[in-house]
Amino acid sequence: MKTPITKAFLTRLPKSDLHLHLDGSLRLNTLIELARKVEMKLPSYTEEGLRELVFKQEYTSLEEYLRGFSYTLAVLQDPEALARVAFELACDNQAEGVRYIEVRLAPQLHAHGSFDTIEALRAVSDGLERAKRDFNAREEVRSGEEPPFDYGIISCSMRYFDEKSSPFHAGFLGAHRYSDLDRVFGLASLELVLASARARDEHGLPVVGVDLAGPEKGYPPIHHREAYLLAQRHFLRKTVHAGEAYGPESIYQAITELHAERIGHGTSLLNPAAVQDPDIADPVGYVADLARFIADRRITLEVCLTSNQQTNPSLRRLETHPFGEMMKLRLSICICTDNRTVSNTTVTDELYKAVTVFDLDLHYLKNLLVYGFKRSFFPGPYAEKRKYVRRCMDYFEKLEAEYLASTPEDDKPVPDSSLDEPGED
Repeated sequence: MKTPITKAFLTRLPKSDLHLHLDGSLRLNTLIELARKVEMKLPSYTEEGLRELVFKQEYTSLEEYLRGFSYTLAVLQDPEALARVAFELACDNQAEGVRYIEVRLAPQLHAHGSFDTIEALRAVSDGLERAKRDFNAREEVRSGEEPPFDYGIISCSMRYFDEKSSPFHAGFLGAHRYSDLDRVFGLASLELVLASARARDEHGLPVVGVDLAGPEKGYPPIHHREAYLLAQRHFLRKTVHAGEAYGPESIYQAITELHAERIGHGTSLLNPAAVQDPDIADPVGYVADLARFIADRRITLEVCLTSNQQTNPSLRRLETHPFGEMMKLRLSICICTDNRTVSNTTVTDELYKAVTVFDLDLHYLKNLLVYGFKRSFFPGPYAEKRKYVRRCMDYFEKLEAEYLASTPEDDKPVPDSSLDEPGED
């Protein structure tokens, strides 16, 4: 069956991005300008050169993929730069129909001296709020014709860091030089949760949740259990990078030890061969049980197709990505970009890949977009969130009706009953 969903149509649809790293999503011309300002040497001072040398379409390794962050982080060390990049990121999303984003950053990587983690969060919020205010002042939004733009901020802690990671981490390691390193990593996460709760409760910043990122192997979630329990006591929502660079047991630990409500990536979830724990005697049964466990609890997987292709050699052919099996199992999935610049992608690009490679119809596409809004850590009350999601989906239905009216009869989508209502629970 010919799939009638075009990229132009996808661009117009109301979308979300729940896994979006600020330091991986700078405009290249802004990176160049900021690098000159701080006198940092770049491999190239043209967008084309940076695309060729640093931010590529394809990477040979995870290390090469991560190389670009050394440049982006270096220019994001003051409030003006953070606010500017956050503003531009929101504008770029608005331009392609994205109406809700959750921007995640590790504020401890930006903190130094008197510029602390809360001030880093404030700078990002200032930029995002400016973009929100400008967009929502448009007549189309004020009249109710189109849904407004909104956002949340997710504070990300690190499974591992060293003295070179940031001035904050260097000082933190120095202050705890006699402590076990695993304990120090957990204490840094605890510190971040406390700062995030204060940023929200005392400073009114829309910090909606916490995340844990960094190398999975050798740095299990349990070291951050105290921090995540504190996040829960402060009603901060919880997501965790897991199952990207380690086996399914990493996902299980994120859920059971940290009570994660969403999982970043989770590409090893359905792969018995990725199980590394020797105590798991039946890897096939283990992944089946884990998938059912996640499905029953509606734990959402933040799927980043392009990023996964670039960092995992086994997924270079997108057809091999577990997204297709995740759909068949009726798992809760949202499509995200991860890093718009480092992965050279947009939400529209990611959805277009999903639509074309996995042959999604409009029915499933709608439910996929619903998941993005419904599983968000929306900063307002639940009743307000429901109203917001309804506005976004009403707008989807309006655009859908217009699109179908202009589509030749032979090209109109045929509903796939095997994917019936995956996003309506």
